[in-house]
Amino acid sequence: MTADDLSAQSITRGLGTRFVGQRTIYYRRLKSTIDVARREARQEAAEGTVIITGEQTGGRGRRGRSWLSPRGSIALSIILYPDVAHLPSLIMLASLAVVNSTRAVTGLEPGIKWPNDVLINGKKVCGILIESEVRGDKVDYSTVSMGINVNIRLSDFPEIAATATSLVAETGRDVSRRDIVRHLLVEVERLYLTLRAGGSAFEAWRDNLVMLGKDVRVTEGEKLYQGIAESVARDGSLLLRQSDGKQLKIVAGDVSLRY
Repeated sequence: MTADDLSAQSITRGLGTRFVGQRTIYYRRLKSTIDVARREARQEAAEGTVIITGEQTGGRGRRGRSWLSPRGSIALSIILYPDVAHLPSLIMLASLAVVNSTRAVTGLEPGIKWPNDVLINGKKVCGILIESEVRGDKVDYSTVSMGINVNIRLSDFPEIAATATSLVAETGRDVSRRDIVRHLLVEVERLYLTLRAGGSAFEAWRDNLVMLGKDVRVTEGEKLYQGIAESVARDGSLLLRQSDGKQLKIVAGDVSLRY
């Protein structure tokens, strides 16, 4: 067994969780972990079931964008059955878990670009997508999906080299994907159980946001806004202070530094 082994057995053996990752389904190659997780959830898979693949060929991110997950990356989806009140917190939980596990394994200092991209030195290292099926006030299931650039040489992917980075690029050495995944699952469960016990991930998520206080441009559908990313609301919305002094609350969008 190598340090980068991603078999289900290597992930679950001695994993310090109650349920997240205790059932892990591994595929060497897969079009999308989200599709498999959705199917498993609709068949009432155990909460915390993880779908993970060594290579994802048809991954997708927010707003229907594609997400590159070649060999050397991590692509996984976690099945949860949260209360409807916890849905806004899942994006906070997921991005914070990636930040904490990356710090623990590599010593790097990642940050979060609102609402859910994880950056290192200003470049994207992880994308997160949350999908939920909701009927009325009941959540049938949620899938928390993450794509992390671990041992990817950016020179092999010039199309993303200007905006993305990887853990190997930042550390100068290969990083154990297995260690990242195991830490990640422990963090997801810890934060999720905190939510269920009435706690919050909001303050820690807010404190790791890298755009607050900066002059930004926000795209919301066809609309473009500019201003200072002043703060965030507890539901995860961005509070943007515009040049006329008015504060705008943005629920969903893409943010970039204006300068």
